[in-house]
Amino acid sequence: MNLSVVIPLLNEYESLQELNDWIVKVMAANHFSYEIIFIDDGSTDNSWQIIEALSTENPNIKGIRFLKNYGKSQALHAGFEKAQGDVVITMDADLQDNPDEIPELYRMIVNDGFDLVSGWKKKRYDAMLSKNLPSKLFNWAARKTSGVKLHDFNCGLKAYNKDVVKNIDVNGEMHRYIPVLSKNAGFTNIGEKVVLHQARKYGETKFGMDRFIHGFLDLITIWFLSRFGKRPMHLFGALGVLMFAIGFAFAVYLGIDKLFLNPTGRLITERPQFYLALSTMIIGTQFFVAGFLGEIILRTKDSKKRYLIKNKLNF
Repeated sequence: MNLSVVIPLLNEYESLQELNDWIVKVMAANHFSYEIIFIDDGSTDNSWQIIEALSTENPNIKGIRFLKNYGKSQALHAGFEKAQGDVVITMDADLQDNPDEIPELYRMIVNDGFDLVSGWKKKRYDAMLSKNLPSKLFNWAARKTSGVKLHDFNCGLKAYNKDVVKNIDVNGEMHRYIPVLSKNAGFTNIGEKVVLHQARKYGETKFGMDRFIHGFLDLITIWFLSRFGKRPMHLFGALGVLMFAIGFAFAVYLGIDKLFLNPTGRLITERPQFYLALSTMIIGTQFFVAGFLGEIILRTKDSKKRYLIKNKLNF
């Protein structure tokens, strides 16, 4: 199979028929063998009924329905797990991503040898203050932190070699950082393509300003995990040893001063250096124990399901 198109959605029933027809038209024009996987992330409108009707008409249309809203990352994870195409395309269901971009994205993966190609919405039809400016700041921070030179990390339109989606774990709200996850997994040939961004035709956006706050917090998380996720003792242990050494040095100084240099001076407990030494040794010990516990957890953790599927179609 040439292509799997993975589309997570939440309450987008108005756009599904039009989006489906557009994608099918592109596939037919380019003679692609394909599947379209809609992941209904707990919609409360008629989205699932539309997907059921589409799958009845076309066996290439497949659906996964979550029991409740688990988030875009979990939806993508479920779609990646089921995808069978040599190239996997992800796109949003709100018609802001253009299906006409699919053939060129496919060519860049197959012919140019990219592991991942990310869309770049160079010209956006979103509000300047509430979306464009925060997005530019967010993308700048992501580039500086991750070392992945992309202009638009959060663009939903991306293409992947099948090996990429089968070997990365998209969880929490890490869908924004799939290129970083791919790089950390060893898939470093990451490209970018300017794509057409379209104004939202139906409904309202499901994301508010809080997504940027969460995005920056997730950026810190992925920075930590990429460097110390497999070896937490390297960070916490080093900090713990450093803090304990500082505290111990103060304690030695206070002991020498009291015993030999100034035995008639103030009591050690009356000196602020004593409490500084005590505090840093305690904090250092706690850091060390945190790293030790992190290592134990990594070696004993069990994987568990992050979402529950209510229905499947054509699987």
